Amino acid sequence: MNYTFDYLVFIGRFQPFHLAHMQTIKIALQHSQNVILALGSAQNERNIKNPFSASEREQMILSNFSEADQKRIKFVHVIDVYDDQKWQQLLKSLVTEVAESDAKIGLIGHFKDESSYYLKLFPEWEMLELDSLVGAISATPLREAYYRGEIIESAFPLGTSEFLHKFKKTAIYQQLQHKYLTQDKTNLK
Repeated sequence: MNYTFDYLVFIGRFQPFHLAHMQTIKIALQHSQNVILALGSAQNERNIKNPFSASEREQMILSNFSEADQKRIKFVHVIDVYDDQKWQQLLKSLVTEVAESDAKIGLIGHFKDESSYYLKLFPEWEMLELDSLVGAISATPLREAYYRGEIIESAFPLGTSEFLHKFKKTAIYQQLQHKYLTQDKTNLK
């Protein structure tokens, strides 16, 4: 297979990993030898917005792909630094640790709203811009439903759904659900 890129970088929090994320990775695998998933908000503390650790998200994501595809999916953990320039440098250095120095690196994503501005921070990487995916979904309402005790099965691939059912039985889920149900709902996105 003749790929356009050696690596395509897909940036996201994947909290949780849903079908639109999966569709994006499948497209990336068609265009690139490898995909680097930059897991955002990878610091250790959990909160309502970021309930899953980076390693849990890795497991959740990989559980939805064949063994052959799993070998082509790499991860970098990007902590929140709240400074675009520092974040950009951090992400680039993490990608450089994974990719060979002469690799052709691209960025895959979709400009859905003003929160997608970060896709313009990497002009040295060719952009593989996606149109809005069919049935595009946002993780925010999926998380909110999850804290209300619902798992919207139609939004998730099987591996994610299984992960969410198991996680729901943990003390961590109970704590996050309690926090969600008793807090002000204005700061969840």
